[in-house]
Amino acid sequence: MSHTFQIAVFHGDGIGPEIMGPTLDIVKELAGSSDAYGFRFIDAPAGAQHYAKTGIALPDDSLKIAGEADAILLSAMGLPDVRYADGTEISPQIDLRKAFNLFAGVRPVRVAPRLPTPLALPEGRDIDLLLIRESTEGLFHTQGSGEVTEDWAQETLRITRETSEHLFRFAFDLAADRKAAGDGPGRVTCVDKANVFRAFAFFRAIFDAEAARHPDLAADHAYVDAMALWMVQKPWEFDVLVTENMFGDILSDLGAGLMGGLGLAPSADIGLNQAVFQPCHGSAPDIAGQGVANPFAMILSAAMMLDWLGGKHGIDAMRVDGRRLRAAVYDVVARGGSGLTRDLGGQAGTRAAAEAVLAELVDG
Repeated sequence: MSHTFQIAVFHGDGIGPEIMGPTLDIVKELAGSSDAYGFRFIDAPAGAQHYAKTGIALPDDSLKIAGEADAILLSAMGLPDVRYADGTEISPQIDLRKAFNLFAGVRPVRVAPRLPTPLALPEGRDIDLLLIRESTEGLFHTQGSGEVTEDWAQETLRITRETSEHLFRFAFDLAADRKAAGDGPGRVTCVDKANVFRAFAFFRAIFDAEAARHPDLAADHAYVDAMALWMVQKPWEFDVLVTENMFGDILSDLGAGLMGGLGLAPSADIGLNQAVFQPCHGSAPDIAGQGVANPFAMILSAAMMLDWLGGKHGIDAMRVDGRRLRAAVYDVVARGGSGLTRDLGGQAGTRAAAEAVLAELVDG
């Protein structure tokens, strides 16, 4: 029997609606071809443009829609010239993380053979690692409420045992799943700064306790500055990296650089009961309305949603379609030519790039 999932859709700001539209078309096409699952999409207004009109960035009704949904699909949010009174940007995506305790930010970094990368990869090497960023606390703990005086300012880094235990359990389970599927060697690396900060020594000790429960998986540590170096020098050596919020924020952009840019960087923020799927890039207001934005990160985020829902509900067809969709995007990028947007060296518009992915799904 087909399972119908309710998806909360946040269309976003700037280029957000332009990349969300064709992504929904592709997901609807996949669901329409399956007798195992279907979708009901419900729009949830939020974002900088909504704040500029109403004075509210994330309405209670939209938060309710998100809370009742099976998953949340969210496009690029925020505008640089629309800010709160304290000067910070409008960021409902961070509000959602905190509201639903979405502690695990999953940032895939994949460069398969034939895909472009600024690195000169050794023969036979590719990059396939997952960066798991704690997304609710760390140095973002006092976001919007840090102390500022005329002479000094401070924010508070907070790491809790409960959230860290959830985070590390998630990371090791993900590494085990990847190993079972042949996608990784089963290795988890804790990225911290435990040589300087007591909070990170605490973080590392909780990691080690979880690692002891997984003798079939490899576990090790790396300082964040060393990891930034190694992600450039030898990224193919890593499998699952798990780290604090700010460190993960920075390293995920480095990972996007390895893939050729944020236009190929999807993400998910996952909790015990809910998950948000969104591209890592911003709303690019300078090109909004021109129909030239790259939709691939949004489409890849939808593929992650299919995989997560399929795994959570035991629907293999969804996980298969998630893999098919991801492979279709990478095949379009690897082929180059008419399917690439300007940021990837091509001339395709948003719709044409998405149609190339859909054609790959149909013909592939």
